[in-house]
Amino acid sequence: MAEPALKGLRVVELARILAGPWIGQTLADLGAEVIKVEAPEGDDTRRWGPPFIERPRADGGTETVAAYFHAANRGKRSAICDFNDPGDLDRLKTLIDDADVVIENFKLGGLRRFGLDYDSLSARNPGLVYASITGFGQDGPRAAQPGYDFLIQGMSGIMDLTGDPGGEPQKVGVAWIDIFTGLYGTIAVQAALAERARSGLGQHLDLSLLDCGVAVLANQATNYLLGGAVPHRLGNAHPNIVPYQLFPASDGHLIIACGNDRQFAALCRVLELPDLAQDPEFATNPARVANRDRLVPLLAGATRRQGRASLIAALEAAGVPGGPVNDVAEALAEPQIAARGLRIAPEGIAGLRSPMRFSRSPLVTDRAAPALGAGEWRFRD
Repeated sequence: MAEPALKGLRVVELARILAGPWIGQTLADLGAEVIKVEAPEGDDTRRWGPPFIERPRADGGTETVAAYFHAANRGKRSAICDFNDPGDLDRLKTLIDDADVVIENFKLGGLRRFGLDYDSLSARNPGLVYASITGFGQDGPRAAQPGYDFLIQGMSGIMDLTGDPGGEPQKVGVAWIDIFTGLYGTIAVQAALAERARSGLGQHLDLSLLDCGVAVLANQATNYLLGGAVPHRLGNAHPNIVPYQLFPASDGHLIIACGNDRQFAALCRVLELPDLAQDPEFATNPARVANRDRLVPLLAGATRRQGRASLIAALEAAGVPGGPVNDVAEALAEPQIAARGLRIAPEGIAGLRSPMRFSRSPLVTDRAAPALGAGEWRFRD
């Protein structure tokens, strides 16, 4: 049987909250041995609830931990280390001497006084890949400032692109930039490990929440950089494609997303508006973008006369992308999610596996997030 892709990789996680732990959890899913080193009081997110989950500990007691912690720490082991205890610190450094990767998200320079910075640790372990996550990076005028996802969403521009044009700016409903930083961090770690296989040397990875938040503005950024017009909130509409937005049905709302002219013509047939597809003002996507204010009400008037389920079925039959707006419960109950096996329950604790699937290498999804200090790496004698 094939083994997990990252089996044999040892990762020491000196991170808390979300971006850093997301790197650790993703590497653990891929088979790495991830040791989450926590302060005696544990990761802050252990207390970020409700809801809370109570479960037994190995010592016979019970532990109550927020669901939030379980979302980002599956598959790891936990070790408690007091950085102010010289014995604990020495044992941690010895552990890192044999590690492949360190993940940390302390403030700029915060680990230097403990000898846990990249320069100090790489002198002992030259092959170490050391990933630092901060709000603003290791240099620049804001480097020393703290950064949180909500703050960075505001600074990155995404909140001015999200929400109703007549309403206030809106953040994304999850810590979107933390998650993206965790994913970019995972990519960077694996790239550095691939380079280490050639050079034999590790390196320092500098990941900034603000960098990641701006980098994923994608077409909205290039629309501005190449077109000159500053994009702003369009509600559920798309800046470059029409129709590609929410539409009313007689019993709710649905999404219609026409990515090309053929799909638009098929939509017009479904809505019994075939002449629209031949109208020069609507026949091509650039024309539809230019005339969206006239086109969208015509389409909405037709969709409003039909039920959501029957209209979605008609769109599917015609090859037009369309679908519902699910709540979280409906999304998790989606038959396609069930078929793909995304829902898991390691040690009886419900969660979601990594969305990556390999033809040979299995994911490791049988271990829940660790109890505080549970595992084989106990720094106190």
